[in-house]
Amino acid sequence: MKRVISSLVIATALVGSAVQPAAARDRHHHDDTGRAIAGGVAAGVVGGLIGGAIANSGPRYVDGPRYVEPAPRCWYEDRDVRNRYDGGYHIETVRVCE
Repeated sequence: MKRVISSLVIATALVGSAVQPAAARDRHHHDDTGRAIAGGVAAGVVGGLIGGAIANSGPRYVDGPRYVEPAPRCWYEDRDVRNRYDGGYHIETVRVCE
């Protein structure tokens, strides 16, 4: 199916840029490069829309809601901490979390 649609888009772009109306062929003082460029841009936009729709038409797998643990509640307390050098204690501000 993707090949058929992409072939149709390419064929439309080629035919649209190659076919000129009879009135345009009779005028020799105008060149139709703007018309060809506009046709190519339009064909590219249409092809992109169709290609994007085809690419996004497949099945989607979605995970369920994830359980997020709440962040731990933390605060600072002054606590007695043992001094390693003389065996005594001193007070330090320590971060405490639940």
